Amino acid sequence: MEYFPAPLEKLVEQFARLPGIGGKSAQRLAFYVLGLPEEEAKEFADAIIGAKRNVTCCPVCQNFTAGGLCPICASPKRDGSVICVVADPRDVAALERAREFNGHYHVLHGVLSPMNHIGPDDLAIKPLLDRVNKGGVEEVIMATNPDTEGEATAMYLARLLKPFQVRITRLAYGIPVGGHLEFADDATLSRALEGRQEI
Repeated sequence: MEYFPAPLEKLVEQFARLPGIGGKSAQRLAFYVLGLPEEEAKEFADAIIGAKRNVTCCPVCQNFTAGGLCPICASPKRDGSVICVVADPRDVAALERAREFNGHYHVLHGVLSPMNHIGPDDLAIKPLLDRVNKGGVEEVIMATNPDTEGEATAMYLARLLKPFQVRITRLAYGIPVGGHLEFADDATLSRALEGRQEI
């Protein structure tokens, strides 16, 4: 039995398709949108359509852009000799928030995942190899997640990049800032010991 009119049910269904949004949250969002003045609801809908139509991938790094080069690739202040490889555009945003990295990025748009039928041809690997092959790149940092798929992707890319004779590094892992040793798992402690640095 439907509790709401069909258009409202459809709106709830669409919100429920978003990642991390359950049925109750979808209802709350749908009711919120219905409560918006007509002009604000139209702006909301136009923003979705505008983003879908106008956001493309940067021809160099594959990060999201509104046409042409992304601001990072276009900036003369960035170090083009270092490329940080990430799985997702959200990872670029996370690394940029840290304000420590001044190189360029390469976004794969996923990781290798045989269980989900995602292979090398489904990722933006060829553009990365083309970039490194052109020269001028001294280091490639693998910044994929430290899970099975992320590790497999990093190792696969490292093998492909070996012939180019560039330095290939991996992000360090270990105890999070503010964390306690007693709560860390064995793998995290092991990685923290391996990645220890002089002080």
